[in-house]
This record gives sequence, structure tokens and C-alpha cells, in this order.
Amino acid sequence: MKLTSKFLLIGLMVFSIGFSANNYAFSSTGDLKIGIVDIPQVVSKSTQVEALRKEQMKKAEEFKKFVDNAKADISKQPTEEKKRELAAKYEKQITAKQDANAKEYTQKLSEIDKNISNVISQKAKEKGYDLIFAKGTLLYGGEDITEMISKSIK
Repeated sequence: MKLTSKFLLIGLMVFSIGFSANNYAFSSTGDLKIGIVDIPQVVSKSTQVEALRKEQMKKAEEFKKFVDNAKADISKQPTEEKKRELAAKYEKQITAKQDANAKEYTQKLSEIDKNISNVISQKAKEKGYDLIFAKGTLLYGGEDITEMISKSIK
């Protein structure tokens, strides 16, 4: 019986300490300034994203022309063997062009993402925000700073 009382007493003490620490932690967060940003909206208003989209559309048109020219060139070949050889050559070129385009696109998207993140961080520090959440991840509270961020994005 004495052993059980000691465990009960220790358990109550641990609970009390934990409860007090929890209350202290929550009471100190009352002064937090929280902002929320609608990232898809910021991205859609970005001139960098628009420029990248136009560039990709132009490259897609150029790629289509290249493929059409390759098909026409292959069909002009006199023998099936020559057609296969030329098709293999064009397939390598097409694959290389696709890989290079995908790599460049990924790199530019990464740079845009980094730029947006830097602007959000800079504006948050300038305006005294302690935390910034993406819209939709915060259920309640926070100040929507999407417009401020959108105006600052190039």
C-alpha cells in the first residue's frame, strides 16, 4: 500500500509540473503575430511564373515543329533501314531536348520558389510577424498578408 501511495504522489507531482509548463508555454504565445499567405494566389500573380509559362509554350511550339520536321525527314528516306537509323538519331535528339528542357524548367521553378520564400520571410520580418502559415493550414486566426506579398513579388 505504501508503494502505491508513493507512485500516486509522484504521478500527481509529474502531472502538476507538466500542466504548469503547458500553461506557461501557451500563455507566452499570446503575443504572437501570425500571418497567412495564399501561396497559389501569389504564384498566379507572379510575373516570373507568367514569363516561365510563356517561355514553356514557345518551347513546346518549337519542339512540335522539330518533331514534325523529323517525321517528314524520316518519311522521305528511301529504305526502311535508313528510316530506322534516322528515327533512332532523332529519338536521341528528342530525348536530349526533353531532358534539357525539364532540367531548365525545374531549375527556374526552384529559383521562383526561393524568391517567393525570401520575399515572404523578408516582409514577415519587416512587419514583425512571428509566424507565417500557408492559407488553409491555419484553422483560425492570423492576418491575411497575401496582397502585400503579391505586390512585392517580381
